[in-house]
Amino acid sequence: MTKIAFIGAGSFGFTRNLVRDILTFPLLEDATLSLMDIDAERLEFSRRAVQRIVDEGEYPATVETTLDRVEALRGADAVLCTILAGGVDVWQHDILIPKKYGVDINVGDTRGPAGIFRALRTIPVMLDIVKDMEKHCPNATLLNYTNPMAMLCRAMQRESFVQLTGLCHSVQGTAMMLARWIGAPMEEITYTCAGINHMAWYLDYQWNGDDAYPLIRQAVTENEEIYNEEQVRNEMFLHLDYYVTESSGHNSEYNWWFRKRPDLIETYATHGTGWNPGEYAYILKEYRRREHDWKDEIEAWLADPDALNLQRGHEYAASIINALQGGVPFHFNGNVPNSGLIPNLPENVCVEVPVYADKGGLHSIHVGPLPSSVAPLNQITVASEEMAVEAALTGDPHLVFQAIAYDPLTAAVLSLAEIKQMVNEMLEQNRDYLPQFGLFTA
Repeated sequence: MTKIAFIGAGSFGFTRNLVRDILTFPLLEDATLSLMDIDAERLEFSRRAVQRIVDEGEYPATVETTLDRVEALRGADAVLCTILAGGVDVWQHDILIPKKYGVDINVGDTRGPAGIFRALRTIPVMLDIVKDMEKHCPNATLLNYTNPMAMLCRAMQRESFVQLTGLCHSVQGTAMMLARWIGAPMEEITYTCAGINHMAWYLDYQWNGDDAYPLIRQAVTENEEIYNEEQVRNEMFLHLDYYVTESSGHNSEYNWWFRKRPDLIETYATHGTGWNPGEYAYILKEYRRREHDWKDEIEAWLADPDALNLQRGHEYAASIINALQGGVPFHFNGNVPNSGLIPNLPENVCVEVPVYADKGGLHSIHVGPLPSSVAPLNQITVASEEMAVEAALTGDPHLVFQAIAYDPLTAAVLSLAEIKQMVNEMLEQNRDYLPQFGLFTA
């Protein structure tokens, strides 16, 4: 019997969808699903949702809940992490303070000033989780869904022997989007995608063995509706020759080109990002809404008299766990250490590459160097993330400043002196969460 621990199980949408997928595998249908969260009310809602899935599917699974992380982890075969360290009360300032200085962030959960401060708050919690795993389930595999993905995985992979990878739906989601644009059935598409999380590139994209990039370029240039669907990513593709994973909303933050002036934001990063930002970033508005409306939405789902759709979705986690437990081997893109997999990125940094899962574990695939047109963006982003991870592990505010100083969007907008002032204001705002950091003094 497989035991699967959900850390941050109060993340209602993630937990119910992952459980739905897991129980579709005969090898896992009798699993013990151990749900853990620090919020008892949210945990109870997730328990009710998971129990409904078990009951409607008539699965022999066992559902248990706990507020004790060690209890959930003890004896686990797989661990799923969907935590959020700190609520809107603190991380809204990750967006609002940079905006005051002219750094207009759209989502803010992955990299740049907002992503780095989220990493500083979250890395200590993630390290506590893997250290608990070392004691209580050392042979388990951790599948992380929490952002900022690359920095969290890098810190854990650096500090722990636990087998782990980070999972993001952007690779398969973008692959399906491109197939839709060219009218191709997804089962006829093959691709190689590699780089870093949210900034990986389709090094090849084929339809029945033939290069499909000419068809994608034709769709983007000749179909205004397709161009407008992903303006930022389509501009990047047309000029850099390779398509990038993750939404235009995210990618508009990760480079120098689209958010450094209000007119550019209006032209490229407002209407075709998928986020529709208004006065503040969409994600900030959305999470404020969730803070107030989440109970009503969950109660409505729980009370819906219609039968649930229990068909498997497109997330990787369930197929990976099935493969690790001896089921069919599974190929996916995961966040792993760069052990020579991408030679023109630094050794051991967190990269997103093809991975195979089977009963023997996780096996990363060598990809080769990234093309010269896209490698520089990954290289400078990795350099910034490495400094941020080192800052989190050492409590050095100089490294926080330097990591943010090399963020492409921040550097395009602010001087070094202005960045110092912004970083110190953000450190001060996070004093209760980051007491180990002083202010940066040049």
